Amino acid sequence: MKYQRTILSTLVLFVAAVAATAQNPVIRDQFTADPTARVFNNKVYLYPSHDIVPPADFARKDWFCMADYHVFSSENLTDWTDHGMIISQQAVPWGKADGYSMWAPDCVSKNGKYYFYFPNGPKSGRGFAIGVAVADRPEGPFKLEQEPIKGVSGIDPCVLVDKDGSAYIYWSGMGIRGAKLKDNMLELDGELREMKMPRREGQPEMPPMMVGGEQMEGLPEGFKEGPFAFRRGDWYYLTFPWVRGDTSNGKNPTETLAYAMSKSPLGPWDFKGIIMAEHANQCWTNHHSLVEYRGQWYLFYHHNDFSPRDDKRRSVCIEKVSFNNDGTIQEVKPTMRGVGINQATEKIEIDRYSTASTEVTTELIDTVNTFRSYQATLPKKGSWLKYDGVDFSCITDGYLVVGAKAADNTEFCIREKSAKGKILARIKMTVKSEMTRPGMPTPFRRDQSNQWMTMTAALDYTPNGVTDLVITNEGNAAVSFDWVQFKNRPKYFTPVAKGAAPLQPDEQGFIHRWHMMEPSAVDIRSNVIFTDSWLRTKFTDELAQLPKQQKKAKWYNLDSDTYNMKLFRFAEKYGKQTYGSFYWVETVIMNTEELQDVRLACGSNGASMWWLDGEEVLLLEGDRRMVEDDGTSRRFTLKPGSHVLRGAIINGPGLADMCVRFIDEKGNPVKNYLINAQ
Repeated sequence: MKYQRTILSTLVLFVAAVAATAQNPVIRDQFTADPTARVFNNKVYLYPSHDIVPPADFARKDWFCMADYHVFSSENLTDWTDHGMIISQQAVPWGKADGYSMWAPDCVSKNGKYYFYFPNGPKSGRGFAIGVAVADRPEGPFKLEQEPIKGVSGIDPCVLVDKDGSAYIYWSGMGIRGAKLKDNMLELDGELREMKMPRREGQPEMPPMMVGGEQMEGLPEGFKEGPFAFRRGDWYYLTFPWVRGDTSNGKNPTETLAYAMSKSPLGPWDFKGIIMAEHANQCWTNHHSLVEYRGQWYLFYHHNDFSPRDDKRRSVCIEKVSFNNDGTIQEVKPTMRGVGINQATEKIEIDRYSTASTEVTTELIDTVNTFRSYQATLPKKGSWLKYDGVDFSCITDGYLVVGAKAADNTEFCIREKSAKGKILARIKMTVKSEMTRPGMPTPFRRDQSNQWMTMTAALDYTPNGVTDLVITNEGNAAVSFDWVQFKNRPKYFTPVAKGAAPLQPDEQGFIHRWHMMEPSAVDIRSNVIFTDSWLRTKFTDELAQLPKQQKKAKWYNLDSDTYNMKLFRFAEKYGKQTYGSFYWVETVIMNTEELQDVRLACGSNGASMWWLDGEEVLLLEGDRRMVEDDGTSRRFTLKPGSHVLRGAIINGPGLADMCVRFIDEKGNPVKNYLINAQ
């Protein structure tokens, strides 16, 4: 059991850091709002609130609902790593365990520590308080203070650490208030004053409270919340969501992002205007932060892209910010493209384009599972979209992969810089098309809906450095795009270093990591002999010899660079017989949760037999060509732990090949496990 416990521990740690590659919105697997971005250790750390769909015990199904906080980090603003949950409402010693009100937070560094500030409803009374958690690293673990900050009654804390080390806290409560913090970062530096709390309709009158700080002066009339303060040069900036519209007669205008400037961290402030106007789709809130990273300023904000009919579930977006010579901020326009230079080898969300011809449209791929993101449709010949900022320096001998949906005989081009630019690749949508270069993946693979296809094409031209991509519709029917990706021609497989981290299945669930014995030669002149009885006899004999072979034969730990393991190339690389060959392959499946009613799905060029934990589960007999899910096993349950999957593949005159994955009852890929070689 010691070996099993080690595997499961590794799995938990590995899954805790999952990267999300995207443009706007930047986090694609959960709702994130109220983003505070900070630069620590040459990385951008993102501390948002975490919107969730209200559970059954939450009274208002149409309201903001937040139960915990996650922290994310990135070095390029396109790849974001989720470091996991850092605080939950159940863990806050002074807060309501079922309040679902863990709204906008902040995190700053001082004295070699990281201080995380967050609002929550107290266990007794009404209103909000601001708590603190302290860590040695920006991603935690954070240790919660036993009590909230005395004298702070409100939400949306922000802390500014000035150049001289002085720290100031700002929050929303009876307007926007601010105060200096003591050096311990846990207490207000100043006297508290008794203040009468406003009475809410239908609520009893509240006793006076001891409140610290002062209301920020010079800000415009109207509803304000979510303060974010920062310093640039000699100027201090106080930025905040602001409702500038008419709220009379029950009107409910939406928020802008506004700002004021001062020569003092606590004002008085000189109101300057708007950073970002109201969202065009009437999303009620906006909330933000501004940060400088590698010489460029950025605005982090939120929008309800992934919940267009529910503006209480929001997602983080990013735009560049520019300042005028006098220090004022130029108004920022929201974009789909967002920021960051994409490496051409990333899966680029091309539907988040920079510009496009007027008839191009975008819509969610799935209105139920909105995190599948968007599709961009080029409806007719001559339609185009442009995506700025792709770095091709990583491509040496590349080809193109596209996720698209189109009718047969539709044609489109990937061009450089403009709709008339140099052609990188041209694709004509016909299922009979063949690749023009050998050694490439299958040209077209359809998904479960039989609509979206993964298409590949050779490159006629590879740009140098950073450039812009343009897709043009060259056919007579509409074509929709989800993503594009450029890959270098496969090496077929990569040796796995000793002690390498476990591997996840790919997006389609295929297993890439294998422990492989060098093939042995067999005298087979035709695959027609691969009958059920012949194979069982052959494989049974080989299985009996396996213990001896494992000791004397060479074994290799390899990751396949494509969804299928090219056994023919494996034999070729290591100087073994490529035709008339017998192969043993093994891998270890590691799962922390029970996987019920799964099936092993395999394809092989040549015949094959498969065992799971020593029990035969699948036989592929006859003269076969490798097809994904060519054969599937009975249903079974994988208990938590580690499981050995073993396969025997035999070929005659054909090219040996195999692909393996687990699928569920509906034929969908199973991916919530890890893989390692023996």
